[in-house]
Amino acid sequence: MTNIGFIGLGIMGGPMASHLSNNGYNLSVFNRSKEKSEKWLTKNTKAKVCFSIKDVSTDCDIIILCVGNDNDVRKIIDEIKSVIRPGTVVIDHTTTSAKLAKEMNKILAEHGSYFLDAPVSGGEVGAQQGTLSVMVGGDKEIYLSVEKLLSSYSRFTKFMGPSGHGQLTKMVNQICIAGLIQSLAEGLHFSKKVGLETKDVIEVISKGAAQSWQMDNRWKSMIEDDYNHGFAVDLMRKDLDIVLEHAKTVDANLEITVLVNSFYENIQDSGGGRWDTSSLLKRLES
Repeated sequence: MTNIGFIGLGIMGGPMASHLSNNGYNLSVFNRSKEKSEKWLTKNTKAKVCFSIKDVSTDCDIIILCVGNDNDVRKIIDEIKSVIRPGTVVIDHTTTSAKLAKEMNKILAEHGSYFLDAPVSGGEVGAQQGTLSVMVGGDKEIYLSVEKLLSSYSRFTKFMGPSGHGQLTKMVNQICIAGLIQSLAEGLHFSKKVGLETKDVIEVISKGAAQSWQMDNRWKSMIEDDYNHGFAVDLMRKDLDIVLEHAKTVDANLEITVLVNSFYENIQDSGGGRWDTSSLLKRLES
């Protein structure tokens, strides 16, 4: 049986690991917070909780990461690179820079192992429902070998190219989301100002060309001024900073992304770093 180690049981990682456990995989998990690991175990009794990265990584065929940022991934790879068996596949679902993905791929290749950068889209709800979209960079044959495993918590996966291409695809995703949410926020703001019944407006325009995931899933909480859920502004800022840093290296002009990133900085400055990204409406109305 394939042995899987899962590192990171946060908002996204916790549900993803649960899907693996429910699908019968031989799963060991680790989270920096011991309490979070133990709480997760109460609902996933078939899995094993480990209390060090070394323990969760030893004797695994596949190690899955879902952590915070480049530095988190770099530290984990540095710790496990000498204890994992040759041929081990590391799948990283963290949103990082493409440069980091290439570095980690090179390091693991030197130890006879494999690294796939595989960021996800679909948010907390997608993780809970197992309907995430996964974009993967690395070795195509290795991707094909783990494609079935990825389907445990995803609705769609696609191989995007060599190492780093998964992260580059996620950058495109975040660029598009940033503009969409700002446009939705402005549309809802305008609807209120001109005295329209926003619920009726959404019912009409969501059936046409303006429809989007953000509109379908966020308009109601936005007009109710409810932002204590979803994908945090702090995380979006991290992602957009990665996007804009990479854009400089390829001379890409991302005017709207720069602007929306500054709007999210405004929200952070007002204490809304943990609010959902749809809080762009709250900024307009403040």
